[in-house]
Amino acid sequence: MSKSDKKEEEKSLPEDNTSKIENGEKKVLSPKEETIEDKLKTVEEKLLRTMAEMENQRRRFEKERQDAFDFGGFNFARESLSLLDNVDRAIISFRNDQNFKDKKDLDKIIAGIEIVKKDLISIFKKNGIEQIECINKKFDPNFHQAMLEIEDNTKNSGTVLQEIQKGYMMKDRLLRPSLVGVTKKREEKVQKTTNDDKKDEKK
Repeated sequence: MSKSDKKEEEKSLPEDNTSKIENGEKKVLSPKEETIEDKLKTVEEKLLRTMAEMENQRRRFEKERQDAFDFGGFNFARESLSLLDNVDRAIISFRNDQNFKDKKDLDKIIAGIEIVKKDLISIFKKNGIEQIECINKKFDPNFHQAMLEIEDNTKNSGTVLQEIQKGYMMKDRLLRPSLVGVTKKREEKVQKTTNDDKKDEKK
């Protein structure tokens, strides 16, 4: 076989990692054998990764389950707040109505409505729903929604002075913000004398 034929034969041989050509002859290379310690280490790493993934999945499941238990009725509770709003409106309406004021049974009617209101508040509290105290508190956008500003120099600026609609918390989650009126400093007009006025005074 000529040299050119050998070169052509070498080119036609497939390349792989387990063989090489030396002096025109193909020699098989012995692959590095994996020891038992290496195999155990590999298995251990895979096992640790699997256990970590399982633990993370368990924690996510527990959190989702707890959130579902704690806040499963969140939307229902928020909608139910309108019941309390309507009870308060009914009481105010009865007290301001001249026709009802003249009737002796007005106090009994209002007392009956107040009982219903107390029962509703009690049910809400048992389920972790409580009213946000806001009057004379510092305005906090996490719990309050400002609807108007009230000029008042007797209070610090940004103090909640009026509650337009009650806000509620459900455990540590905001159920509905308080709609409030917040104080601001009264603008005082300061009279400034102009240079012309000063000149006139000198004259």
